[in-house]
Amino acid sequence: MSSLTRSRSFSDAVPNEYNIEYYTQRAKGGAGLILTEGTLVSQQGTEWPGAPGIWNEDQVNGWRKVTDSVHKVGGVIFCQLMHSGRIAHPDMEAQKQSGKPVVGPSAIAARGGQFRQLPGEPGHVVPTPIEDPRTIVDEFRHAAIMAKKAGFDGVELHSAYGHLPHQFLDCSSHQRTDEWGGSPENRSKFGIEVTKALIDVWGPARVGVKVNPCGGLRDMGMSYSDTIMTYTYFLTQISALKVAYITLIRHVHFLDPLIPGETELKRGTPHQVLALYGPIVKPLPHVLKAHSEKAYRGLAMPNSELGYLNPTPTRLLVNGGLTPREADQLIADGMIDGAVFGSLWLGNPDYQKRLEKGMDVDGKGINQVLDFKTFYGVPGVDPRLGYTDYPTAT
Repeated sequence: MSSLTRSRSFSDAVPNEYNIEYYTQRAKGGAGLILTEGTLVSQQGTEWPGAPGIWNEDQVNGWRKVTDSVHKVGGVIFCQLMHSGRIAHPDMEAQKQSGKPVVGPSAIAARGGQFRQLPGEPGHVVPTPIEDPRTIVDEFRHAAIMAKKAGFDGVELHSAYGHLPHQFLDCSSHQRTDEWGGSPENRSKFGIEVTKALIDVWGPARVGVKVNPCGGLRDMGMSYSDTIMTYTYFLTQISALKVAYITLIRHVHFLDPLIPGETELKRGTPHQVLALYGPIVKPLPHVLKAHSEKAYRGLAMPNSELGYLNPTPTRLLVNGGLTPREADQLIADGMIDGAVFGSLWLGNPDYQKRLEKGMDVDGKGINQVLDFKTFYGVPGVDPRLGYTDYPTAT
């Protein structure tokens, strides 16, 4: 089950009884691995004031109730760690309370945005450049420690959809000339260092990384050549760290909005992410028959220590517009190791069990009638509405 922003952790970004019910429902419904919604590593003024956090003890205690409940019904749950970077807003109450400015790799604002909770519904602002990105790496490290205290089974780095690691990767969102910017190698450094920090806490077998090479959402996207060079290098290095899995997000049209002020031009760079980057993570069967893994991977071959800590191969997962039939075929063909579904879990708390019973999205067994107005929580509205009130099939 993919990370899905639901914004029900009011107040103070502390998980509550509604979150417990929601995640437990999905665990009972057969989710093989649950990824939490993006969970903030520090206090930030995001567009989703009900987003949960994992930087203080109250949040740890709240999450501990969630993980205990999920584990009691046999579920496995990773905490997705998130930093919004430049897509926060200085006038949001959480940002004011933090006493810190909105930060980003460079002083480049993301076009668009709509902070509906603020007068005039303003968009994104010009961020304050991060003086030393290592301070944010330390925030991720601290969050990883807190996630372990909270009883999670592992953590996932959110390096997609315009959040801070994605901002560092994309040459359109920063113009640094130091060790953190410029070349694909330098732009990859932040995400690599954060991943190493998570591995220091959890070991490689309990860390996943999610990437969205096509960009689009929140004013992200590079030229085709820059995209290929950047993500080829980044994913090669992340694979060499022997993480548990890497999730590739395919291009999804509704997550690639028009550039503000344009009528036809979209922001993203659509391309075949599985064909281009999949073999970096999961060498094709016929390739490994002809070449040893060491010969194929070369300098990116995991070192012996990381191989000892995670003796299984890094798994390749794919997310974005999949159908169950397509996912089954990709797995059967040896192209991927697992499929990640998102929106289908919203209205089907027992989605996996429905599939196991032969129900299919081409038929009538899967609920696809969703109310977008209830995707995200709003103060004063019953948190269960559109969150935990969808029925199971049995």
